[in-house]
Amino acid sequence: MFFLVTGASGVGKSSVRRLLEEEFAGRVAVCELGTLGITPEWSLRWRHQAVEKVVQLALKHQADGKHFLLCGDPVPPGELYAVPSAARLAGIQVCLLDASAERQGERLRLRGDAAELIPLHVAFAEWMRRHVVNHRHRPEVIINQGWEEMRWQVWNSEEVTVVPWNCFVIDTSELKPEEVAERVAAWMKGYIGE
Repeated sequence: MFFLVTGASGVGKSSVRRLLEEEFAGRVAVCELGTLGITPEWSLRWRHQAVEKVVQLALKHQADGKHFLLCGDPVPPGELYAVPSAARLAGIQVCLLDASAERQGERLRLRGDAAELIPLHVAFAEWMRRHVVNHRHRPEVIINQGWEEMRWQVWNSEEVTVVPWNCFVIDTSELKPEEVAERVAAWMKGYIGE
């Protein structure tokens, strides 16, 4: 199973990833885009290509009978589903970590993010909230200026009438990282039977 734990900046993904690495050590391969050993460009095109590299890595683990977790990056499920190798994954499950705009802004300020960027992060969180339940909500946000190899038609066509991914949402606004990690771990164990 490929698990995507995603969300906008400031919702707790990186903190949760560190805790999940401990929880699932040796049983689930855990990754974030920054650990791929490639120089980040932080453009849509780069992110699409990086997600493809992650999926290729996950396929190697899948061949060895191991589950895979991508956590720590704001990767929308529409991007994951559209990378060229995604169709070869045995299964995909999505968890969105979310937070109120107030809590997200507070966390971003505390970690030192530039004040002028906070509204952009909050707007992306709002877009993600809608994207996970409605694949037709402003797809141009992740398609325009992206990688030409992406297979957007797997979800962004008139023939696809229902959202192709399941999404479990956790509101992290009032939760400690350990509490969020416990909920994510329980969600994952529901699929891998542990």
